[in-house]
Amino acid sequence: MVQEFVQSTVRDGVHNSLRESQEAIAKIHARGDLEHSRALKTASDSAALKTRIQSLLSSPQNITARVAIREQLRGLCEQTGFDFMLVSAPDGTPLAGVIRRPAAGSDSRGPLVPLDTALLYHSDSGFRVIGGQTFQIASVPIDQNDENIAALSVGKEFNVSDLTTPVVLVHAGTTIESNIAQVSSDELTRALAHCTDHSECDLQLHGSNWISLPLESFGGGYALLSLENLDIATGAIQSRLNQWFVTMLIVSVLLALVCSVATSNNIVRPVADVVSHLRIAGRTGVLSELKSSSSSITEMKELSDFYNQAAVSVRAATSSLEAAYLEFIGSLANALDARDGYTAGHSWRVSQLSTAIASAMKLDPSEIERIHIGALLHDIGKIGIADQLLQKRGRLTPKEVELVQQHPVIGRNILEGVKGFAPFLSAVELHHENWDGTGYPHGLSGEETPIDARIIHVADAYDAMTTMRPYRRGRSHEEAIGEIIEFTGRQFDPRIVRVFVCLPRDLVTSNSAAQTGDTTPSQWGRAVLDAMDHAGTLVPGRE
Repeated sequence: MVQEFVQSTVRDGVHNSLRESQEAIAKIHARGDLEHSRALKTASDSAALKTRIQSLLSSPQNITARVAIREQLRGLCEQTGFDFMLVSAPDGTPLAGVIRRPAAGSDSRGPLVPLDTALLYHSDSGFRVIGGQTFQIASVPIDQNDENIAALSVGKEFNVSDLTTPVVLVHAGTTIESNIAQVSSDELTRALAHCTDHSECDLQLHGSNWISLPLESFGGGYALLSLENLDIATGAIQSRLNQWFVTMLIVSVLLALVCSVATSNNIVRPVADVVSHLRIAGRTGVLSELKSSSSSITEMKELSDFYNQAAVSVRAATSSLEAAYLEFIGSLANALDARDGYTAGHSWRVSQLSTAIASAMKLDPSEIERIHIGALLHDIGKIGIADQLLQKRGRLTPKEVELVQQHPVIGRNILEGVKGFAPFLSAVELHHENWDGTGYPHGLSGEETPIDARIIHVADAYDAMTTMRPYRRGRSHEEAIGEIIEFTGRQFDPRIVRVFVCLPRDLVTSNSAAQTGDTTPSQWGRAVLDAMDHAGTLVPGRE
């Protein structure tokens, strides 16, 4: 696996290097082609050059014309920066040319000297080796009156030492030039003998493994190859792998130490877990179970099991206590309702209707439960109101009304001394506050009144209107809904009223003392929505 990883990494690196070299070569060629095309266009359009070429073609022994062409080519080379220029006859016979020779012992450009045309042949493009120098060539025809009279070739010396990647220029399988130090052209030719110019190839040089990749192919059998030393590349990867193995060794030792510590903690950890859960239980009042103990010590497993059994027992006792608490609240509500036969079941019905409204409003389950219990207790303050007032058959006097309106505050005073009833105090004290601020006991308006009390206010009013009293008959479902709609925006929260009147009729009437009329549920639903739109006091939009 390591060997395959190394080889794959090395080859990926070689291909990345190849792409960089190809981009560099492409830039060089693009720049050279642009310069060539400009120079060729300028030179081929020269009338003086055309005249001298025609003179030389008409008289091949005309030395003056040949020398004049050379001088003009030399001037063009100096002007354009080319290292090679050649004029050839239409049949490819060289006529005159100049070439730049390297300057001895200097980095500056050498002089331009005449070419020995007897040793040359015409080439349209590609590479040409002249006197040990390699030139990249481009050509263009020279025309006079739509007749081809010659061809002009220009070129620049191609130096592989300018490339950062090891490359080899080959011609017909023979190495022409390379930038690989300490390796001769003959050695490269022998090493590349079994490689083609168009495919990846493995070879050996001086005992090292190399890989050859074709960079670019040119006309005339020339090709540029990129070489990479696999042993050097592999050595770098191997060094990183050695560092990785050393790191893994250190990590393994640390893991061994951690495992030793973990083994010694087989006793400490279970005890610490028990202590932690007990601390959490002290803060939250909830004793949660431990996860299954992973300790290999029997006593520690038994400790965890006994703790979990105790947690289950405590939770069961808590559930029983909560059930008894709810039964106690129900008993309080029943005791209150039992004082008056006409209001028997009132607290239970208001609780059921309030819970239905809260559920339809998609409140949080904890809020729904709080509203459920708060509604059961909402009239607990009437314990402090005399029976003759609560059971009076006629209308109450203003003074008597004032006394009855004290029951929300009395209810709060009764419950606030018990810690467990704190969440329900607002429902008990504020369920008679009106939306427009005209209610009691504090005259709160809008959302100043908690949502618990606003919901109970609607349910309480509906049940009160539909309950039979000594001094009046109970109203029908439709009459009670109409009354609630009429006072929406004054006594009642419009949003809560909209939710309430859209509850299923069967759900509402089954939890109330309402007398049913002849209107069917579908007709009633349409009638309610029309009445709500007509009233104009509800929240805009029909659900």
